Amino acid sequence: MRSLWKPILLYTLLVIGGIISVYPLVYMFLTALKPMTLLFEFPPRLVPSEITWSNFTEAWVSQDFARYLFNSILVTLSSFALIFVLSSMLAFAYSRFHFKGKGLSFAILMGGLVIPSLTLLIPQFLLIRQLGLFNSLWGLIVVYAAGSIPFTTFLLKGFFDSISFDIDESVEMEGGNAWTLFYSIILPLSKPAFVPATIFNALVVWEEFPWALTIINDPLKRTLPVALANFQGQYTTQWGIVFAGSLIAIVPIILLFLMLQRYFIAGITAGAIKG
Repeated sequence: MRSLWKPILLYTLLVIGGIISVYPLVYMFLTALKPMTLLFEFPPRLVPSEITWSNFTEAWVSQDFARYLFNSILVTLSSFALIFVLSSMLAFAYSRFHFKGKGLSFAILMGGLVIPSLTLLIPQFLLIRQLGLFNSLWGLIVVYAAGSIPFTTFLLKGFFDSISFDIDESVEMEGGNAWTLFYSIILPLSKPAFVPATIFNALVVWEEFPWALTIINDPLKRTLPVALANFQGQYTTQWGIVFAGSLIAIVPIILLFLMLQRYFIAGITAGAIKG
């Protein structure tokens, strides 16, 4: 009988944790379905007695919401492409090559993980303005990529280190070079490591607000977090519309996670298992 208490307690805690995690989304969705007349009813009801989809329609058609969604998707994809190229090459160099100052340079790179992003806001602003990228999506992409490279490099290097170094000798014996090893061997074997990196970087870039608010003045170049902040200001009391817009904004991230979830745990633990 005692052996049953441990799994029962474990699953009970998991269910409670799941409910706590899902409840905000459920509350947002049910509130988005409420007409304006039911938002402030007393006593409040979680499940509305009357359902309307007009909040989603209004959220989509107002303030050029589709353009903001496109901007966020473009910035996220472009940032990740830049992160993928630079971080994978850096991780490969630190994993496979030996060069003077390797330890120091890697320590400096990892130091970027402990620097709060808000402390870099002013230096980044001055740099982006000097580069002529102010008020452009490229100004977002460059900074987002630079901020995510340290963590992604650290994650990929751990996985690259777990791949047998005997492969390097085999490639060399077959007449291959470092590029052959990197492109034809290391990258294909490291696909599981890119799944958590993809999800993490997508979340960071998709929801980033302070930097996007700082350098984007053109309304047509706003990303979703900035648009939603202005959206909430316009509809201060129409929380159904605000929640509907927020739900539309998180749909791409949810879809991304659902597509990659079966690889997520494997990608997180692969390096540890192989090591």
